[in-house]
Amino acid sequence: MRIALSNDHAGAPMRAVIMEVLRSLGHEVIDYGSDGTCSVDYPDYALPALRALLAGQADRVILICGSGIGMSITANRLPGVRCALVTDLFAAEMSRRHNDANCLALRARQQSPDLNAEIVKKWLETPFEGERHLRRLTKIEEATRTLRRELNLD
Repeated sequence: MRIALSNDHAGAPMRAVIMEVLRSLGHEVIDYGSDGTCSVDYPDYALPALRALLAGQADRVILICGSGIGMSITANRLPGVRCALVTDLFAAEMSRRHNDANCLALRARQQSPDLNAEIVKKWLETPFEGERHLRRLTKIEEATRTLRRELNLD
C-alpha cells in the first residue's frame, strides 16, 4: 500500500517511528513531513499528503501533529477524506471497520511511540465491513453535497 505520511514540527520525532513501522510492514511511504522541530504550520504539511490521496497517488494518509486535532480538522475539510483522530486501539479498529477512514491522525504529545505504532498496525490491517456502514457513509457524502449547494458554498 502507498501511504502518504506527513507531520508538523511537533510530530517530527514521532515521524521516524511511524515511518519505520510502515516500511517494516512492506508499505511504500510517500513522505511529506517536516524533519525539523522549528515551528511550521500544520496545514502546509497536511495538504500535500491529502492531495496525493485525492489524486490517487496514495492509498491512505497518516498525519501527525502535537495533539492530532489540527491535522484532523484540516483533513476533514476536504471532500472524500475521512480522517479519524485515533488515540487507542479500539478507535483504530472501528475507524476502519465502520467508517472506512482513509486518513489517520495521530498525536505526538502525551502518546507513546509504542502505542502509536500499534495504532498504525491495527488501522492498516483492519478491513472496512461495508454493507450498512457504506449506506451511512453515502448519506454523509450526499448530505454534504446537498448542503453545499443549498448554501451556495461551491
